[in-house]
Amino acid sequence: MVSPFPGMNPYLENSDLWPEVHSRLIVAISDAISPQVLPKYRVAIEKRVYQINEASLSVGIPDVLVISSKSDSTDTNLNVAVAEPLNKPINVNIPIPEEVMEGYLEVREVGTGEVITVIELLSPKNKLSKEGRNAYENKRQKILGSATHLVEIDLLRTGKPMPISGKDIPSSYRILVSRSNYRPKAELYPFELQEAIPKFPLPLRTGDNEPLLDLQLLINQIYDRAGFYLAIDYTSDPAPKLSKTDTVWAANLLQQQGLR
Repeated sequence: MVSPFPGMNPYLENSDLWPEVHSRLIVAISDAISPQVLPKYRVAIEKRVYQINEASLSVGIPDVLVISSKSDSTDTNLNVAVAEPLNKPINVNIPIPEEVMEGYLEVREVGTGEVITVIELLSPKNKLSKEGRNAYENKRQKILGSATHLVEIDLLRTGKPMPISGKDIPSSYRILVSRSNYRPKAELYPFELQEAIPKFPLPLRTGDNEPLLDLQLLINQIYDRAGFYLAIDYTSDPAPKLSKTDTVWAANLLQQQGLR
């Protein structure tokens, strides 16, 4: 079944679905470009592992100082206020380390093993978690300071976009293609919900034929193959919420296709 949206399907951004979407899209990108770059290059699926602390739930409990002493049976006339112990514990959350494993792609030159291009598909942990964002931005800076190309794909409306120099360019989604030999200049593909995901060339060594990456096709393919349409309730609004304009547009689109 084809996705009802012409571009990114906002229902795939749901936290219950995104980890699977991320994993499947990483593999789909690898499968799509590998035949076009072999035998000079191979596409390796790599994983980055780090730990973050889950947010804790703050519970306000008044400070109480209780000093108790055993008294003689003869002290029956003393009026002493005794603090009663809590009969039931209070359920709270504490921050615990969570191991995060994120997949990304490396295009490597077969003869030398050199990493020519890194392809990153951002996750909520990259954009929302302090530890996750720091870990990703540190790696991003290392790539941008090297001779390796970077392709950064952001299909998530939530969170603050990764930094670019100069004037901020607002957009719901974006793809950044940073060629090492053109830095600090880079190619940014900003797009909105109502637009198709733009195609873009995969940077390789100068003089090589660069495959055109069609993310729209890949998103539609995994939507069908994974049966995501069976896991999505189109009668409800997506999470995270859309803007007012996009909410009206999406509702009309889904009604036209009989999904509402």
